[in-house]
Amino acid sequence: MAGRAGGPRERNVRAPRGSRPARSGRPAAARGAEVPRRPSGLERMAGRAWRLLAIAVAGYAGYLIVSRLLLPVVAVFVALVVTAVLRPPVDLLARRMPRAFAVLFTVLGAMLLLAAVGTLIAVVTQAQSGQLGGQVRDGLDRLEHWLEGPPFHARAGTLGDLRHRLGQLLSTHRQAVLSTAVTGAGWVVEAAAGAALALFCAVFFTHSGERMWSWGTSLLPARTGELWQRGGRAGWRTFAGYTRGLFLVAGTNAVLVGVVLAVLGVPLAVPLAGLEFVAALIPLIGSPIALAVASLVALATRGPVTALVVLALIVVIGQLEGHILHPLVMGWAVRLHPVAIALAVAAGGTLGGIVGAAVAVPVLSVGWGVFRELRGPAGTT
Repeated sequence: MAGRAGGPRERNVRAPRGSRPARSGRPAAARGAEVPRRPSGLERMAGRAWRLLAIAVAGYAGYLIVSRLLLPVVAVFVALVVTAVLRPPVDLLARRMPRAFAVLFTVLGAMLLLAAVGTLIAVVTQAQSGQLGGQVRDGLDRLEHWLEGPPFHARAGTLGDLRHRLGQLLSTHRQAVLSTAVTGAGWVVEAAAGAALALFCAVFFTHSGERMWSWGTSLLPARTGELWQRGGRAGWRTFAGYTRGLFLVAGTNAVLVGVVLAVLGVPLAVPLAGLEFVAALIPLIGSPIALAVASLVALATRGPVTALVVLALIVVIGQLEGHILHPLVMGWAVRLHPVAIALAVAAGGTLGGIVGAAVAVPVLSVGWGVFRELRGPAGTT
C-alpha cells in the first residue's frame, strides 16, 4: 500500500498555485533582461537639433574670428588660389629640374605676365583717353536728342540739368569724397601688404604643401589624422578644380567681351575685358555688373543702339556661361545646384561684402566635397 501510494499519484501532484513552469531552452538571465527601448521620433529630432545648434555656434565663433583676422585669412585664401593655378606648370617643370627652381621660374613667369597685361591696359587707356572726352560729349548729345524724341519726349536740357546737379552734389560733399579717397588709400596699403603675404605663402604651398599638411595631421591621433588626410585631399581636389575651371570661364568671357566691344568700336575694350575677367570670378553677379559698366561706356560714346547690343551680349554670355561653360568645365569638380550657388553668394555678400561673395562658393564647394568623401563607408566613424 505504501509503495503504491508513492507511485504515479505522487508524480501527478500539481505545482503550487501562482507558480509558472520553467521554459525550456532559455536561461533565467535572458528571461529577466529587458528589451532596449528605441528612441522616439521627438528624441531623435532633439538630438539632431542640439547638434545643429552646436555647429551653428561654432560657425558663428569662426565668423567672429575671421572678421577679426580678415587680412591674413584673405591672404591665405588668395595664396591657395595662386597655388591651384600655378601647381600644374610647377609639376610639369619639376620633372626636368629641381622643384625649387620650377617654383621660382613659374612665379616669375606669372608676375611678368601680369605686368605685361597691366602695361597693355595702361597703354591702351592712355592712348584712348585723349579722344574719349570728345566721344563722351558727342555720345551724351546723341543720347539727349534721342530722349527728346519719341517715345520719351523729354524736355530739352534734361541731361544738362542732371550734369549740373551732379556737379553741385560733388561740390557740396567734397569733404566726404576726400575722406572716402583717403580711406581708399589706406585700403590700397593693406591690399599691398596682403598681396605680399599671399605671394609668400603661395611659394611655400606650391613647393611643399603636401608635406606641410602631412606634418599638421601627424600631430593628431592616428584615426583622426587619417580622416583629416582624406578630407584634406578631397577638399583640395574640389578647390583646385573649381579655381581652375573658374579662371577658364572668366578668361573665355573676357576674350568674348573684348572681341565684341572692339568690333562694335567701343573705346576701352581692353580695360573693359580685364574688368570682365576680374568680375567673372564672382559667380552669377560679377559678369552682369561688368557688362553693365561696358553698356554705360557704349551708351556714352557710341549711342543707345550700341548700348542695346552690349545689353544683348549680357544675355548671350550669361546663357553661354550657365548652360555650356559651367557644366562642361566645372561640373566634374563641383556638383552644386544653381540655387545653392545663388544662396551662397547672397549670404556671403551679406556677411562679408565683395570678399564674402567671392569666397562663399569655394568654401561651400570644399565643404560639400569633404562631406561626400567622409560620408562613404571608409569615412564613417
